Amino acid sequence: MTRTPRMLCCLGWDSPIPFSRSFINFTNPLTNKRKEYSERRILGYSMQEMYDVVSNVDDYKLFVPWCKKSTVIMKRSGHAKAQLEVGFPPIMERYTSMITNVRPHLVKAVCTDGKLFNHLETIWRFSPGIPGYPRTCTVDFSISFEFRSLLHSQLATVFFDEVVKQMVAAFERRASKLYGPETRIPRELMFHEVHQT
Repeated sequence: MTRTPRMLCCLGWDSPIPFSRSFINFTNPLTNKRKEYSERRILGYSMQEMYDVVSNVDDYKLFVPWCKKSTVIMKRSGHAKAQLEVGFPPIMERYTSMITNVRPHLVKAVCTDGKLFNHLETIWRFSPGIPGYPRTCTVDFSISFEFRSLLHSQLATVFFDEVVKQMVAAFERRASKLYGPETRIPRELMFHEVHQT
């Protein structure tokens, strides 16, 4: 003899089931969704200074949030290959990126091993800043990614905004540590644009 739980016995087919909201939403179709974020801002550091911070992948483990290991395993003119380990216990993941560098204008990284991500691409572009302020630059940062794991994809939806904001701020703090205070830029000349999907 099987017993039906008491709660189900009391609900008829026409009875509404109470709605509850979960931390991880499995009611949506179980598909990974590509996340994209881009940001443009003026910084009080030169193009070369910001390029040097971003292109030095070996140091990411020292300042990028949740990056536990970062090692360049191959380097040649304009290109590098790096292995990174990211996460926080108990979730730690490794992946490999191919990096394209165009000094002092571009650092582009693309995930190549496909174990953690279906797609991961970050692009940093550096261009001249404000005329009359030689130690300024315009930074265009974009990231797009799609996890293979549905769990990672759901977690990314919850934490995405905070993670990206902390990442960009970490590169600014690193520049400050290496090069001192940034050039003061009058408020009316500052801009900061953010786009995400």
